[in-house]
Amino acid sequence: MDFMHKSVLLEEAVDGLKVKPDGVYVDGTLGGAGHAERVCGKLSAKGRFIGIDQDQDAIIAATRRLEKYMGNTTIVRSNYCYMVQELKKLEIKKVDGILLDLGVSSYQLDHAERGFTYQEDVPLDMRMDQRAARTARDLVNEYSEKELFRVIRDYGEDKFARNIARRIVDYRENKSIETTGELAGIIKEAIPMKYRKMPGHPAKRTFQALRIELNGELEVLENSLESMIEILKDQGRICVITFHSLEDRIVKNIFKKSENPCTCPRDFPVCVCGKKPLGRVITRKPILPSQEELNANRRSKSAKLRVFERMEQ
Repeated sequence: MDFMHKSVLLEEAVDGLKVKPDGVYVDGTLGGAGHAERVCGKLSAKGRFIGIDQDQDAIIAATRRLEKYMGNTTIVRSNYCYMVQELKKLEIKKVDGILLDLGVSSYQLDHAERGFTYQEDVPLDMRMDQRAARTARDLVNEYSEKELFRVIRDYGEDKFARNIARRIVDYRENKSIETTGELAGIIKEAIPMKYRKMPGHPAKRTFQALRIELNGELEVLENSLESMIEILKDQGRICVITFHSLEDRIVKNIFKKSENPCTCPRDFPVCVCGKKPLGRVITRKPILPSQEELNANRRSKSAKLRVFERMEQ
């Protein structure tokens, strides 16, 4: 199965980067290379593109798709949290633009063997990097009821988190939970009948929560976004596409803090903390998909794009 992924907010994200033909650009979530191909097409022979992804399937597909740009393109298998270190290996200290398209790809959802889906009965996996030892199966069979409740409540924002956690623990007393179908069935039983009939799959939030926990998605974002802003050149931009409120909140807060890092009390007449702004927020409100894109790609529904521009003092 080819790595098919319809790039969300494609035009808006690439426009947000304000690509300079001779610039250096990084895509930290390369995926199927939809955004990357558009960026590479805007670069001159002097420009440079670095694509990073932890998924081997994405690396293979992107290498194929970007074949004609390989003269000035480097593809690295890594997590974007190691972006600064990976660029250092390539002797790159500063870049003109960074793109992050967060969350799970259409390929990962549609390729049942990857174990992200609740639509089919396949082994529980959910690893974005298949080199990782731990899978979602380990989480549901080893986490305590309290830990499961925390994950489902915090990352799935599911009001039935306590019921679901209890049902998982009760079920595994008799046998371990091995497949996505088993888990989806347990979740369904934990949700009151009237809510099961509502639109959307009852397992969606729990599966999202387990995926985020397993892959450390929020910690990776929170711990690396500021360092990415710092490696931007003057007027360089970072564009981040998020797919749920937890990610968006992190991006919004870090962009806001980077624009106004001052920690002095509001009644101080002048700043004495010495913290200087790193730049400015371009998107006061996030950019959302157009109605045309929503009609063409239902998975774009929750997407939000935020843009920050570096301004050196």
